[in-house]
Amino acid sequence: MANNTPDRPPGNSVAEGNQNRDFGVTLMELRSLMELRGTKAVNKIRDTYGDVQEICRRLKTSSTDGKTLPVRLTHTYYIAKSFVVISKLVLLFSSTCPHLFPVCGHVAGGVEDEGEAHAGWIEGAAIMFSVVIVVLVTAFNDWSKEKQFRGLQSRIEQEQKFTVLRKGQVIEIPVAEILVGDIAQIKCGDLLPADGILIQGNDLKIDESSLTGECDQVDKSEEKDPMLLSGTHVMEGSGKMVVSAVGLSSQTGIIFALLGENDEEEKAKKNKTQDSIALENEEAAESEAKPEAKVNQAKTKKEKSVLQGKLTKMSILIGKAGLVMSTLTIVVLFLFFVIDTFGIQGRPFLANCTPIYIQYFVKFLIIGVTVLVVAVPEGLPLAVTISLAYSVKKMMKDNNLVRHLDACETMGNATAICSDKTGTLTTNRMTVVQAYISSRYYKTIPKPDAIKPETLETLVRSIAINSAYTTKILPPEKEGGLPCHVGNKTECGLLGLLLELRRDYQPIRDEVPEEQFYKVYTFNSSRKSMSTVLQNADGGFIMYTKGASEIVLRKCSHILDAQGRPRVFKPKDCDKVVREVIEPMACNGLRTICVAYRDFPAKAGEPAWDSENDILNELTCIAVVGIEDPVRPEVPEAVSKCQRAGITVRMVTGDNISTARAIAVKCVRV
Repeated sequence: MANNTPDRPPGNSVAEGNQNRDFGVTLMELRSLMELRGTKAVNKIRDTYGDVQEICRRLKTSSTDGKTLPVRLTHTYYIAKSFVVISKLVLLFSSTCPHLFPVCGHVAGGVEDEGEAHAGWIEGAAIMFSVVIVVLVTAFNDWSKEKQFRGLQSRIEQEQKFTVLRKGQVIEIPVAEILVGDIAQIKCGDLLPADGILIQGNDLKIDESSLTGECDQVDKSEEKDPMLLSGTHVMEGSGKMVVSAVGLSSQTGIIFALLGENDEEEKAKKNKTQDSIALENEEAAESEAKPEAKVNQAKTKKEKSVLQGKLTKMSILIGKAGLVMSTLTIVVLFLFFVIDTFGIQGRPFLANCTPIYIQYFVKFLIIGVTVLVVAVPEGLPLAVTISLAYSVKKMMKDNNLVRHLDACETMGNATAICSDKTGTLTTNRMTVVQAYISSRYYKTIPKPDAIKPETLETLVRSIAINSAYTTKILPPEKEGGLPCHVGNKTECGLLGLLLELRRDYQPIRDEVPEEQFYKVYTFNSSRKSMSTVLQNADGGFIMYTKGASEIVLRKCSHILDAQGRPRVFKPKDCDKVVREVIEPMACNGLRTICVAYRDFPAKAGEPAWDSENDILNELTCIAVVGIEDPVRPEVPEAVSKCQRAGITVRMVTGDNISTARAIAVKCVRV
């Protein structure tokens, strides 16, 4: 986590310098408060501070507007220069080689003829040149890739952002710039970068297994357990918290600091008693060293890439074949010499000629060794290195960064690719292109005049309120560009529908802030819908719901007709809508979302909100919309190339089977 590093910019803690005097609460008080859980924490807040709003005031922040102090934080990223130095040394060494080899050739000239003396340096220079080329290519590729990875890492750190309130504006900032007193907005899927106290929550459930080891999700609320800890995951719900500790002052930071101290103490103890332990347990250490060495050897063997393994096998085969051929050459030359000299020519074996016979045998042995040496392909490492470097260069042009050269040939052995759909095969820019409103199927977005004002008003309020308030559509950054989608992409598509209908969602959100939400049923994999409950002025309630059309539609007992009035929606009517609306939309590759609502009259009393099966039932359907996520234009060609290369491409998605099939067809060239 970025906040757990000790080199934080000044001002990220309430206890730095003389800032304790500027706040109404000290660092130690906040730290002791964050160590409490459940009712103990609630009682401590109530007895010491009154409520969470008082803590916000002491931290000089506002639960609605956030911090107002200007923040000027800078980050410096250092890039390792080791590869540059190595490259210079290699270049310097390679420049001196041509001057050394002529001298060696001149010294050796006394035992060779004049022609060999002048040309003897060429072979050594050629081998050294090959070695230099291999080293240069490898060093340059490693250096350039490391430089790019450093830049990518800095971008990733900057892109790890969190949503906070500052000066009344909702902004996203890098997690390293979060300050104590910031009002942070949290939602499902977030990894909390700092400790905080919950101000307002909607069905919030946290996974604290990273700190406590307990796999059960913990319910968080202002009344029961408002303490949120860094390093924990938001599994369900949403809310706002005031940041109370960051970096090493957070609970995760304290644990890391304690672990670091324990490691240093253990190292010191080991250093003090190293000699005595080595003397007493020498035999045990030797016995343990053997299996460790075997494990290390096994790891080394496992680290070999596929190509390295194949080259090793081929080198062994070439070596064996060369050894057989060299042995055979020596035997053939020896037999030829014996048969020719003593058989064909008929010369007798003379003991005085033994040195000559030995000289011939040594000559045959040298020829055999020469055959063995020639059989080894010296240019193979150079060819492999250059080909892999060329592959890396081509992949870099396609924005694919490769740190290790052997990764290219490892990926070259891939036989299947499993790709996510949303955002990978598609553009992840959701747009509503079809709609079923007022019992009428529109193949294009209808005009606002074609919809009854009552139905349109209900649709606008349902989408505007029953969507995350952090989701919004901003004006384009460049003139003539597309609007910027911030937050959940599906909800951005629904908000885009409101803009297409010439209605603005922001005034409704200003009229109904999140603090007025009575109950929120957040989206999860089992529920597959999201619902927001508001209390009416007469004491009744209204619930807005949206979710997967097949699920939400079957929970509807009424539907708005062409006049904007609810009419009975029977199961056979539901089957008809599924058959005539939802399935055609899915076959066109559209994701279908059903928007509905339900009224709870005041005379019926307050419902049992914990009984979801009863609450999320008897809904009134407002509309069913078809959302398009266009396939990226380069995807069909990429899939075609993979198929020609013998690679099976599989798409992974949670969409309707008909939608998934339609998208898959669009990804394949016909």
